[in-house]
Amino acid sequence: MRTLCLTLLALILAAPVGAASPPTIDAAAIKADVATLAGDAFAGRGPGEDGETQTIDFLARAFAAAGLAPGGDDGGWTQAVPLVRLDRQPGAVMTLALGERRLALTLGKDATLALRNPGVTEIRDAPLVFSGFGIVDRARGWDAWRGVDMAGKIAVVLANDPDFEAGRDLGFEGKRLVVAGRIGSKFAAAMAAGALGALVIHEDAAASYPWLQVGSGDALPAMAPAPLAASALQFSGWLRRGLAKVLFASAGTDLARLKTRAREPGFTAFALPGASLSVAGALQATPFTSHNVIGIVPGATAPDEYVLYGAHWDANGRNGPDAGGDGIRNGAIDNATGTAELLAIARAVASGPRPARSMVFAAWTAEEKGLLGSDFYAGHPRFPLERTAAVINLDPHVVLPAARNVELVGGGRTSLEDDLRDAAAGLGLVVTDEPHPEAGWYFRSDHYPFAQRGVPALSFRAGRNLFAGGTARGTALVDDYNANRYHQPSDAFDPRWTFAGTAQEATAALRVGLAIANRRDWPGWRPGVGFAATRDTSASARAR
Repeated sequence: MRTLCLTLLALILAAPVGAASPPTIDAAAIKADVATLAGDAFAGRGPGEDGETQTIDFLARAFAAAGLAPGGDDGGWTQAVPLVRLDRQPGAVMTLALGERRLALTLGKDATLALRNPGVTEIRDAPLVFSGFGIVDRARGWDAWRGVDMAGKIAVVLANDPDFEAGRDLGFEGKRLVVAGRIGSKFAAAMAAGALGALVIHEDAAASYPWLQVGSGDALPAMAPAPLAASALQFSGWLRRGLAKVLFASAGTDLARLKTRAREPGFTAFALPGASLSVAGALQATPFTSHNVIGIVPGATAPDEYVLYGAHWDANGRNGPDAGGDGIRNGAIDNATGTAELLAIARAVASGPRPARSMVFAAWTAEEKGLLGSDFYAGHPRFPLERTAAVINLDPHVVLPAARNVELVGGGRTSLEDDLRDAAAGLGLVVTDEPHPEAGWYFRSDHYPFAQRGVPALSFRAGRNLFAGGTARGTALVDDYNANRYHQPSDAFDPRWTFAGTAQEATAALRVGLAIANRRDWPGWRPGVGFAATRDTSASARAR
């Protein structure tokens, strides 16, 4: 069976497109790069940690060896990204009061705590306010805090958006998560409403990841762009579902009833009687400079037009040992694999005929801390965004065997999806929609800062309809990774991986990029997609 699968993969990757087939991707080269990047010598590739230097040096050497030209600051390979590292100091406490009863919460087990301001934060007995889904979307007629005074109070919100689990369409794109349902959007809306802090009730399905990921990340350092701005929202965090049930029972209600109430369009926040929270802790802020790594293959006839590939090089570094004492979160899949894809595509492009448009290859820092490296580039582009035809994101979720499909993330937004379907067809693959759009992946990776600024952006992943075992086996592999390895020290390199599905994914990405680079048209957004209006403001820069 293994021989049959490898033979099928070889035929797929060799399938012609038009008169001449573009170069294909070598799975063995990806495997070798992942083994290196995910090794303990790279210390989990934490931004600002000892692993950053090794990572940057490796990527710069690889770009140079491939034949790329430097695309960073001052003729070099890197773009400086000013950041602030935020370390919660030992001894932080959180106490939930339910009438006369006081519960000392165990951070990482019962709740998580992200302090927002350097120095000491101390909050005593702040009232808890149930705020539904924490949605402020006035175009849809929703405002969780309409007419509610949140000064000195803490918002308790549900994960996801009102359509999730509703069983009917409430105007929030059905099963697919909308931007206002993102965790970051909820925190920003709570702060705008005047809240002192905000807690999200964690449920695996609504959050799209298990408590293991949330709880084990409680003590990890956070990061923010420099200079650090003072935050009116003094803390944010997660509340475990079991504890939320205790909280609501104390208030004479339950989670199911509150969800039903929160789905009503006129819902407004209300206090949970007798419930308050106290928080005390200290935060150390340390400014530092991290780096994006950027190379370019100059275009032959349109060098001032660009196709941009991106992948984040960072993982979670030397932070938070697991039960076995492993303190390095190697990030073999997330995202040594995507970074290795980036290198493989760069080598393929540089070794072939020069494309008409320039092709830029960027390895981003600090994706795990909030898309900070890609967002910095998007705000300080090395190459003009208005003349960037497309952004193709490389952030695979699982290393899978060869499949019959690739999965499109956030479909229905851009004409780049047609290019993906053409490339996939040339490889004998079909494009299927992501199976869990409620996870909101289109907002959670490095293409999104570019989409926000109007650049057509594409994200997709290797499919799970495997040649050996079909969708059932592929889904089982994805579910196992999500439950046990995602963002954990156990996301480590496995020499048994063939990277066959990864090579399919990278080859499809390569062909999409080359097709766009060698055409004269400009990809765009679908009608009704909000990013189109932003793109239109720079239309004159693309006029001929």
